This record gives sequence, C-alpha cells and structure tokens, in this order.
Amino acid sequence: MTENKIDIISKDISIHQKKLKNKSFEFGCLIIKEANIWVEEAKNRPIPNMLFSELWYENEVCILFSDTNLGKSILAVQIADSISKGRPIPGFKLESSPKKVLYLDFELSDKQFENRCSEDYENHYQFNENFLRAELHTELELPKEFKNIEEYLCATLSNIIIETKASVVIVDNLTFLSSENEKAKDALVLMKTLKKTSKTNNVSILVLAHTPKRDDSKLITKNDLAGSKMLMNFCDSCFAIGSSSQEASFRYIKQIKQRNTEHLYHSENVIVCSLDKETNFLEFHFEDFDSEKTHLKTYDSSSSEERNEQISFLVSEGLSNVKIADRLGLSEGAIRKRRKKLNI
Repeated sequence: MTENKIDIISKDISIHQKKLKNKSFEFGCLIIKEANIWVEEAKNRPIPNMLFSELWYENEVCILFSDTNLGKSILAVQIADSISKGRPIPGFKLESSPKKVLYLDFELSDKQFENRCSEDYENHYQFNENFLRAELHTELELPKEFKNIEEYLCATLSNIIIETKASVVIVDNLTFLSSENEKAKDALVLMKTLKKTSKTNNVSILVLAHTPKRDDSKLITKNDLAGSKMLMNFCDSCFAIGSSSQEASFRYIKQIKQRNTEHLYHSENVIVCSLDKETNFLEFHFEDFDSEKTHLKTYDSSSSEERNEQISFLVSEGLSNVKIADRLGLSEGAIRKRRKKLNI
C-alpha cells in the first residue's frame, strides 16, 4: 500500500518535471509558463485600441460613475453611437473600426430614449445598425432555477453576446444588476461575472454606476463609487463625471483608474464638456482641459446674477474672454457660454 502511494507520487512528480521542461503547464488552478513565453504569445495578439480616448480600451471592463442627473446615460449612448459608426466624438479619440454595440438599458423607457434623440418627438436622430439597444422583458416568466432577473441575466449574458455578435457591451446601470452593490459580496460576484464574460467572449464592457450623495466642493476619488473597494479591484479602468460650478451645463470627466496608459486626466487635467442638445441628439461637447479645483462648488462664491453683471462690465471694458476668465477664476469656455446666453 505504501509502495503504491510512493509510486503514484513519483509518477506525479515525473509528469510535472516533463511539463517544466516544456516550459508550460497547468497545475491546479494555475497556468504556469516562463515569462518570456508569456511575452512571445502576447506579441501575437493585437494591441488594444482606444474606444473613448485613454479612458476606455478594447477588452477592458470599465466603470463610469457619477452622481444622479449628470449625464452618465447620455455620454454612454454617445460613446455607443461613436463606436458603432467608427467615428470619434469630437475632442476624443477612437482607434477602432465600427463595432457592434449591445446597450443594455435598464434606466429609460423607449419613449424617454426617443425624446433624447429627437426634436419634440420629430426629426429623429439616425443610429447605425451596429447599435443594438435592449430593455428588460417585464412579462418574462423567470426559470425556476434562478432567484431573480439579475441572476438570470448574468447567467445568460454570454449567450446573448454570442447571439447578437456584439463586441462591445454597455450596462446601464450597475444598480439594476445588483441592488445591493454596496455590499462587498454582491459587488465581488457581479464584477467576477463581467470580468469572466469579457475574457471568455473577447468583449469590451462599460458599466454605469451611481455614487452615494457626495459633496460637490471636494475632489472626486475612487471612494465616491458605491462598493468602491471590490469594484475597483476587478475593473480594468474607471472614469467619473463631475458637475461644474462655472456653468449649469458644464461637466468634467476625470480618470480614476487605468492599466493600459499613464494617468492623464487627473485632478490637474480634467476634460471639461458642455451638455447640450443643438438639434436632435443630447450629447457632450468637448470644451477644454482644466484643473478640477476651478469647477468645485465654493460656498463664498458670487451668485450667478452677480457673475453675469461682472462679465457684462468686463466685456464693456473691452476685455477678451481669456482675460475675463482669468479675472473671475473661470474657464474661457464658461465665459463664452455665458456671453452667448446674455447675447453680449
């Protein structure tokens, strides 16, 4: 009996020694190779392209978060539209050719979605056929083996991706998929599912998430994301939208986490955008790069009416937008925006 055990162990060691000589083998839950082999194999795979500047790359699980009513869904639809057409959003970078995008919309009804891409429900914006939008099937009879619709969706997501041939998936939003995402256990299960789906199906995933009510006078950090610790550990990249104190329609985009690039859009170099609907498509328009601090709420700042009076006076003095912005501690884009509203 003892000899049999020794023989089994010796045989097992011999097998693994042979695998070691081949420089690649599986042991338990690990795949082990020489570092040089990993590099050589990686050379045969394409370099990830930018999907939304350096904020989101191909085959990443990325999180976009912000407080409510700041335009997460608006920006996400705009990104989906850009990727489906293979056209970059002005002011941002897109390196990939047109891709099929599956947008899982658990926020808006079809009528609400229509309103955002039309002029009073007429003159509708035309999307590319690569843009697929999905809503929840509310009349679906849930299979008995699943506790809830969230669990059913996570279990069938891979099959949905295969069926639609999507290479990009946008989930709007995380709160729906895990109503208790602030709890570490639920966040961990969810992010593992998305990470596995991304790797197995070779898809890029953008997940939208809310923040708990935050103080607009403070810098945005990873701690502002609900369930931040576990979510941040399992996502590849993350960026956030903040509100601007300079102009009601202004937003700024800040990079929170990155793996494929250096940290470019930090607190000293956030991306400032205006949120407008010039025709039939509500969207973000690139304005400038700026320091996050200049857009934070200050409790001793002058009122909007006082600022408008100051701007009017400085315009009458012949100062340029840049000089007025420097004088009032605002961005040039904010001055341009206010002058347009004031018609001066």
